Formats: sequence, C-alpha cells, structure tokens
Amino acid sequence: MPRYAQLVLGPAGSGKSTYCSSMVKHGEVIKRTINVINLDPAAEHFDYPLYADIRELIEIDDAMDDEALRFGPNGGLIFCMEYFEKNLDWLHEQLGDEEDDYFLFDCPGQIELYTHVPVMRRVVEQLQNWNFRVCGVFLVDAQFCVEQSKFLSGMLTALSSMIQLETPFIHVLSKVDVLSKRDKKRLKKFTDPDVYQLANSELSNKFLGRYSQLNKAIASVIYDYSLVKFFALDMSKEDSITNLLDEIDLSIQYGEDFDVKEPKEIEDNAQDEFHDDE
Repeated sequence: MPRYAQLVLGPAGSGKSTYCSSMVKHGEVIKRTINVINLDPAAEHFDYPLYADIRELIEIDDAMDDEALRFGPNGGLIFCMEYFEKNLDWLHEQLGDEEDDYFLFDCPGQIELYTHVPVMRRVVEQLQNWNFRVCGVFLVDAQFCVEQSKFLSGMLTALSSMIQLETPFIHVLSKVDVLSKRDKKRLKKFTDPDVYQLANSELSNKFLGRYSQLNKAIASVIYDYSLVKFFALDMSKEDSITNLLDEIDLSIQYGEDFDVKEPKEIEDNAQDEFHDDE
C-alpha cells in the first residue's frame, strides 16, 4: 500500500507549525495517526511530538558557527538543506517501511527553496520513489491578502512553487480566525477570485497606463494554471479543518486502497461496539 505525505510550505510566519499542530490534534479526534517531520534546521520550538527532526542531522548553527563557512542566516539555511539533499538516506531510515503512514513535513519558510533552488523538488521525487503520494499545502497569511496587490503577489509565489515541485497543490489562506469581521468579509472575494478583475481594479490605479498589459498578463498566467481558488482555514472551527483535510485526502487519493468492508461486516462491527458499550 502507498504512504501519504503533505509538504507544508509557505513564507515565514504563515502559520505552518500551527497548521501541523492543529492537524495532529484533529487526527487524534478522527482516530488517524498523523506524524510530523521537521525539515527546518532553524526551528526552535514545537508543541507537538516529532516523528523525526532534521536538526539531528544538521542545524543552522552548524553552518553559521563554522569558521570555514561563516554563512549568514539565509545562506546557512540553504547550505543545511543542500546537505540534507545529499543525505536523504537519513530520511529514508527515519521513515522506516511501515505501510499506510501519514506524514506532515514542516518545511522552512525561505521561499527560494521552492522557487529556484532544486532541493525540495529532489525531496518530492525521492518520496515518490519511496511510494509516497505527495501533496503540497501552501499557506499564505490571510492578513497579508486582504489587498488585491498583495494577494496577487501571494498567488504568483504559490504558482512558482507549484511549477517547481510538480506535485498536487492545495492553497490555503491561514490565520482567518484572527481577522476582524470587516476583513473576513473582504476575504470572501479572494477565496475564488476573478483574477482579471483583481489585476485591473487596484493595480491599474497605482501604475501608469502602460502597465495595464502587464497586469492582464499576470492574470492570464494565474488563470491558465487554474490557480484561482484558495481555501480559507479557520483553526477555531473543527469543520474548517475537516473540510480542508478532505480536499487534501482527495488530491492524494487517501483511503482508496483500504479494504472495502462488506455490509454484513460493517453491521457486525457496529454490533460489537454496541455490546462493548453495554
């Protein structure tokens, strides 16, 4: 049977670790074991148990404190991820060989890793070789996207990552639960937007007329790749998490290889549970 993986992606501060924590807790509610693997060598704190941690292989301080390297934070992070890419056997050993495992990979927030540095694409390819069905979950802070220009910027970043990784993507507006009522109303037009209208409404007022064609070209790129829908995630509502997980499960075909129970078997199991309750 296949195994399943979510790559939790997005800029720094978009709520990736909070998302992983909420998914782990939700998994406990629905009786599904969801394991989290940290792929951020600069991470410091987690409020959920880690199945594996890249910091056991290399940490950001290893690159920054080395006298021969002397990297800054950004260069050090890329160095760590390239070192990780060269040592994917470590990840394979951590994952083991169990079937039907469900993993979340909590990834770094440095956007270069998903747009033009090939590290994460190599990770995706290797996971697929190990019989994983992989889905990218790209988080964008909803507080950042209540203005048209910022929303288009977030969409283009998500599109670039999707093209680079070549895997199914679910795009999520995170932190909806912290928005004001006014901003929540404004957000509705961004969950399934008319990108041509967005590109020409606010931007056309701020740029010279000669940039209108650029705005239309940006909208065309977004539309052609069908990247026109974001899922608004409200962590305070269990139904919101359930609906998002259903979308993700559908994209990776989670559960399609499970044994189908016959009606008699289902009835017998139900009766057993009833008697156990008595």
